[in-house]
Amino acid sequence: MMEKTTQQYGFYFDASRCSGCKACHVACKDRMNAPEGVIPRRVYEYSGGGFIRDEQGAMTASVFSYYTSVGCNHCSHPVCVKACPTGACHKSRSTGLVSIDRGVCIGCASCARACPYDAPQLNQATGTMMKCDGCADRLAEGKAPICVAACPMRALDFGPMDELKQRYPHASIAAVAPLPDPGITSPNLLIGANANAQPSGSTLGRVTNEREV
Repeated sequence: MMEKTTQQYGFYFDASRCSGCKACHVACKDRMNAPEGVIPRRVYEYSGGGFIRDEQGAMTASVFSYYTSVGCNHCSHPVCVKACPTGACHKSRSTGLVSIDRGVCIGCASCARACPYDAPQLNQATGTMMKCDGCADRLAEGKAPICVAACPMRALDFGPMDELKQRYPHASIAAVAPLPDPGITSPNLLIGANANAQPSGSTLGRVTNEREV
């Protein structure tokens, strides 16, 4: 049984502010020196709807589109940690952040297959897995993760989950498409939903920037 954390850090994302600029995506990839094909933080564009002509010939639109920025959600029940055969993927008892010890990782990708958020990804050059670690080094210096600092729209925030819940009482645990049901892993990601948000599992839209994520 995994030990209970003394503190749990997580992210807040305000989908109503996000413009899809991907500054968070670029800043994270640059900081981690991630190679081609590895994207520690992704910005999904989810779109759907269409146009319907009524009996009088008038057109009614139901088109929608919104963005969702996702890295690692440092889940309370991280299936990646359970799947790791070597203990390289582990959850910090003091911060709740999930990280990968590359000195122990054998690159088997069991964590990647288990994670419903595509957080762990294989670095082909090193043969080990990579993922968002919550910028633990910056956290130790009292700084916010680089994705939060880079966002020009201030759509991202980070901190202890109990503080984030008090700061953003309107937000809820990530349960919007294209993200999976939060009941799978109990992600530590609060989302202030976009007005067009669709629930997890919705088939009314699709990810329209698959080559970028």
